[in-house]
Amino acid sequence: MRPAGHTALTALGAVGAVGVAAGVWGVGIERYLFTLRRHELAVLPPGSPSVTVLHLSDAHMAPWQHRKQRWIADIADRIQPDLVVNTGDNLGHVDGLRGIRAAFAPLRGVPGFFVHGSNDKVAPSARNPIKYLFGPSGPQNHESFTPSLDTDALDDYLTGLGETLIDNTAASIRVGGVRIDGFGVDDAHRDFDDLDASIDALRALGAGADVRLGVTHAPYRRVLDAFTDAGADLLIGGHTHGGQVRIPFAKKALVSNCDIPLEKARGLSSWTHDGRTVPLNVSAGLGHSIYAPVRFACRPEASVLVLRARRADDSPEGRSAG
Repeated sequence: MRPAGHTALTALGAVGAVGVAAGVWGVGIERYLFTLRRHELAVLPPGSPSVTVLHLSDAHMAPWQHRKQRWIADIADRIQPDLVVNTGDNLGHVDGLRGIRAAFAPLRGVPGFFVHGSNDKVAPSARNPIKYLFGPSGPQNHESFTPSLDTDALDDYLTGLGETLIDNTAASIRVGGVRIDGFGVDDAHRDFDDLDASIDALRALGAGADVRLGVTHAPYRRVLDAFTDAGADLLIGGHTHGGQVRIPFAKKALVSNCDIPLEKARGLSSWTHDGRTVPLNVSAGLGHSIYAPVRFACRPEASVLVLRARRADDSPEGRSAG
C-alpha cells in the first residue's frame, strides 16, 4: 500500500492541476467565447408586428480588446435590430471610447435607449478580485464620487447613433408603428437612481404605449419593484456579469453584486411584485474589469429579445433559445 502522505500529495497535486486548468480556461479562453442569447417575449398587443431588440451591457471596453469589438460589430450588423437597449458600463479604460466606436459603428441609425453604470463615469481601479466572491461591493454615495471618464463624449456618441439617455427619466420611440416607452434610472449600485423622477417622466408621456420597458444598469429589488408597479411590460438590466465565475451547470450564481436573487442574476426570468408578474432579462454582459480578466462557466454575452404579439397560451417568462 502507498503511504498516506504520498496519497495526500497525489490528491493535492490533482486538485492543483484542476485549479490551474480552470484558471487557464477562464482567463485565456472563455472570456473570449462571446455568446448571443435569443429570447422571444409576448409583450405586444395582439396584431402588433414583432420588434427585434438588441440588449447590450457591461462591455467594460478597453482600446486593445479587438476581438470583442469585432464580435459586437459583426453581431450588430448581422442582427439588424429594430431597437437597441444599452444597460451601461460601456467603458473599462480612459480610452475605452475608441473601442466602443469600433464595436457600435454598425448600430448608427438604429433607435434605442441607454442608461449609465458607474463605469461610464469612473475608470476601474485595481482591487483584489477575490473579494467579489464574498458579496456585493459597497455602494458609494455622491459625495465620494469623482468622475474620471469622458461621459459627455460617450453620451454624444451614443446619442449620435440614435439612442436616447433615460437616466432617471423616460422617452418614447416608434418602431414600425409600435410605440415603445422606455423609463430608466442612473446606476442604482451607487445610489444614483431617482425612481420618482423616472416614473413621473413615464406618466408625463401619457397613455398609448404598446409596450413599456423598465431599464436599469443594476437590477436592485427596489428598482424592479417600482418599475413593475409603474406598469413596465419588460424589465431589462445588467451589472451582475452573471456572477462572472460560476459553478458549471449550477442554476444560481455565486454572487450578483446587488440584492437580486442569485437564480435571476443571468438570463431571462420573471419578476413579481404585488401580484403582478413581468419578464426580466439580466444580461451577463460582454466584458469584465481589466483588473479581473476572467470568465468561468459564464460566457460573455449579448441578448436578442424578439418582442411579439401576445397569444392566449403565453406565459409571463416568454421563451428562450440559444
